[in-house]
Amino acid sequence: MLGRNKPVVFDPYGRRRTRRGLPSWFWLLLIGTLAGVTGVLYLQERVLPPRLSQDDSAALRSRFDEADAERLRLRSELADTKQRLDAALADKTRLTAELAANRSTTDDLKADVASLVATLPPDPRDNGVEVRAGRFSASGSTLDYDVVLTRERSAAKPFTGVMQLVVAGDPARGGSSSFSAKPVPVSIRGHEIVRGRIELPDGFKPRQTTVQVLDREAGKSLGMRVLLVK
Repeated sequence: MLGRNKPVVFDPYGRRRTRRGLPSWFWLLLIGTLAGVTGVLYLQERVLPPRLSQDDSAALRSRFDEADAERLRLRSELADTKQRLDAALADKTRLTAELAANRSTTDDLKADVASLVATLPPDPRDNGVEVRAGRFSASGSTLDYDVVLTRERSAAKPFTGVMQLVVAGDPARGGSSSFSAKPVPVSIRGHEIVRGRIELPDGFKPRQTTVQVLDREAGKSLGMRVLLVK
């Protein structure tokens, strides 16, 4: 017995069932990924610097380490140099203060010497240059001296000339009773203290010294005084 047939319903608006495929967002993602990879490869090959090999990277790292070590060394040297500079500046400040103190002391000493010179007895001859005082001391074959010369009419330009010493005394047998020492250059503005030493002839015993101030060697006498030898 045949089965009963079902009636067929006609649907004029019915839709055919479509075949199921990949979604559209997947294709967009795939295309975007491919575009990104292509762009990166293009940048690496065409725009960016070439990639370094392993040896080049090692060499670059070594040079970087050397440069960093040099930087540290220079920083250490800079710190040492700064420390030495600070020490030098401190020494300069100290020396400047000491120099100022020494100048003050020197000025005081000059003032004291000028005061002492002013108390010395004047030269009675009252020539252009006065022989105010002197000290002569014989020791063996030498004669040490200190002579104070002054110039009352001092001008802006100091007087320049020579000091001639004539030593008289007891000579050795057959020798002369006096001799002239080598002229000594002098420059006098207000006062001048001339110090020196004379070599005596063998066996000569000095007794007195004549001090002459001349405008030049064998020139005009501007001052004279006879002083005893101690």
